[in-house]
Parts: sequence; C-alpha cells; structure tokens
Amino acid sequence: MKTRADRRRRGALWWILNRVGAVLGVAWVVATVVFFALRAAGGDPTEAILGGPGSQTSPEAMEAARREYGLDQPVVIQYVTMLRRVITLDLGDSYSRRQPVGSLIAAHFGPTLALTMLALAMAWVLALVGAVVAVRRGGVVARSVELSEVVASVLPHFWLGAVLITVFASQLGWVPATSTTNHPLHLVLPGLTLAIPLAGFLAQVMHDRLAQAHTSPFATTARTRGLSEVGVLVRHSLRHGVAPALALSGWAFGSLLSGAVIVETLFARPGLGRLLVEATQARDVPVVIGVVVVVAGAYVVIMTVTDVVERLVDPRTHSPALGVDA
Repeated sequence: MKTRADRRRRGALWWILNRVGAVLGVAWVVATVVFFALRAAGGDPTEAILGGPGSQTSPEAMEAARREYGLDQPVVIQYVTMLRRVITLDLGDSYSRRQPVGSLIAAHFGPTLALTMLALAMAWVLALVGAVVAVRRGGVVARSVELSEVVASVLPHFWLGAVLITVFASQLGWVPATSTTNHPLHLVLPGLTLAIPLAGFLAQVMHDRLAQAHTSPFATTARTRGLSEVGVLVRHSLRHGVAPALALSGWAFGSLLSGAVIVETLFARPGLGRLLVEATQARDVPVVIGVVVVVAGAYVVIMTVTDVVERLVDPRTHSPALGVDA
C-alpha cells in the first residue's frame, strides 16, 4: 500500500517530467515555426554571411559559403540539423556577426532580464496601489482608479514610450532618453513603458477579488476581533486578492519579453529584443532561432516558478508535488 510520502514523491516526479516535457515541446514548436517562417519570407541567408544585401560577392564565394554553413543541403536536412543544435544547445555561429550564438545571447540576456524583472516589479507595485486605493476609498476615487486601469491597459508601448521621452527626458530633463546601461536612471523610462500597461491589466484582475475578500465573512470576523482595517487588508484580503494576478505573472513575463522588442529598439537599449530585430532584418537564422528558443524556455521556467508560488500562497490550489495540504 502506497503511503502519502510515496504519492508525493510520485507526484513530484510527474510534475518535474511534465515541466521538462513542456520546455522541450515549446522549444521544438517555436524553432520549427521560426525556421519555416524565415524560409517562407524569401531571400538568401547566405547574403548575411557575406556582408548583407548589396555586398556584390562572386557566385563562387556564395557557393562556398553555402557549403560551409550547410545551406546547400535539402531543407529537411537543414531542419534536422537545426533541431539537433537546439536540443544539444549548440546553436552554431551568427551569420552576420561571426560569433557563437550562445555568447551573443548570454551577452544580451542580462539587460533584457533586468528590464523585464524591474518592469514586472513596477507593474505589481502600481497595480497593488491602485487596487488598494480603489477598495479603501470607494466612490468617485474608486471609479477614477478603475477608469485609469482600463486606459493604462490598452496603451501601446511605442506611443507610451514616446510620450514619456518627450515629457520626462526632453522637456523636464529628469532622466536620459536612451537606456544604454543598467544604471537606475537609464531603466526608469523603459521600465515604466513596459510596466504601465501591464499594471492596468493586473489591477483590473485583482480589484474585484480584493473587494470581494475585503467584505467577506472572514474579514468581518477579523474586524469583530479588533483587527484594524489595515490589518484586515494586509493579513487577509491581500492574500486572496493577489492570487488571480499572481497566476497571470508568468503570462505577464512573456508579455514583457515581447514588449521588450519595441522598448529596447525605442530606447536604443542593448538586449534580446534589439538583437532579435537586427538578426531578423539581416536574416541571421541561427540568432533568430536561438533568441526565440531562449525566450520561450525562460517563459516556461517563469510559469513554473509562478505555479509554485501561487500554490504556496493559496493552498487551495495544492499539489502533491509541492507537499501542500489543503
């Protein structure tokens, strides 16, 4: 007869295998889509190897480059080679930069990760403040905050970034208009550009749940025991109010990574987004596939971490893998 410990170990094993399978499945899908999408877009990636379009390279040099990089092989062979490299994490060399793709991604991953994590933290702070103010104040204040949340959630990144640059960089001069380093001042505008739309969405998600929890029977019971309104909010309401938004944090991270493509280009910031744009324009297939696979893998990892945190915050979503009892 299996004990509870055995069931937990088996549940943990299946949970880990599912996550590993998810990473492999996502990597296969995105690599396949990118590979054939770049093929369907037309053009010759050999041009990126030999200096880009208009390099006036001889046909002999073009043919030699195709043989060196395996571009003279049938598409099926190229596809299988690409999958083997993705599985073994040997992504080859960049066509245009003549550097290992892994080194390029490692050099650009840090700035993008710093920006997205900062933006996620900013979004959570703004969303929590907005939701708490709306619940505590009510009336006109609550309606004004709710309207602001809706407006913020639909703001395009490129428009919002341009407005922030115009106001806070060009007119007021408080922060630089570009973001070339990880200095705090250089992260303010790109961070806010990514955070504000996400904050509006997260605040809408947690607002109703927070208001419901703040007027629920357990909150009323806590008040009758002498707990202050702030204590009820901090010790009881917030735990239930943030659960839906916490469940969306993994998706939010993926959304921020996609928004980073626009924001890093707008603020001239080095990162995976800007690297992806430049590689796509140059038809640098190994770099494009490498960046997309890494981003997709990071998304699955963040979703896993979010799942763990959510289950710890709200035991009702317990899992044997986590050893949490309802």
